[in-house]
Amino acid sequence: MSGEVEKQTNQYLTFTLADEIFALDIGSVREVLELTNITRIPRTPPFMRGVINLRGHAVPVVDMRLKFGLPEVEATVNTCIIIVEVEVEGEDTVLGALVDSVREVVEMTPEAIEPAPRMGTSIDTRFIRGMGKQDEHFVIILDIGKVFSADELALARDAGGQGVQEAVLAQ
Repeated sequence: MSGEVEKQTNQYLTFTLADEIFALDIGSVREVLELTNITRIPRTPPFMRGVINLRGHAVPVVDMRLKFGLPEVEATVNTCIIIVEVEVEGEDTVLGALVDSVREVVEMTPEAIEPAPRMGTSIDTRFIRGMGKQDEHFVIILDIGKVFSADELALARDAGGQGVQEAVLAQ
């Protein structure tokens, strides 16, 4: 083997919220779904939209706009749900992330990704893995495991458990 180090390239699924482009490591993405009927679960935070029936399993859906403090908008033909897998207290949890639209899968080398900028104390940047660039646009690369607190992920897991019969019966 030569002394040349193999260039590592990571793949990311890009999506939009408002006019911003975000990305998730493709390894955490299971699939992308068209918007479907979401069954509301009582007494959950506004960003927790409810659960969907995914092949007989209730999967909690989080509105990423509301989670990031953006205004809620009407769904469009492009609105979709990205099914992701995150680890909660050592246990894998499947979540749906409601986004404005999915763009494409892009490849970025680690050198092309800058660390998250320091924004001061008012904005939490722990969930931003880094900033990439695609054409002339910045891409905010999210660490999906850090977007939600452990409490929120536990709530999502519990909502999925409670909502199973409701979601399955509703569809």
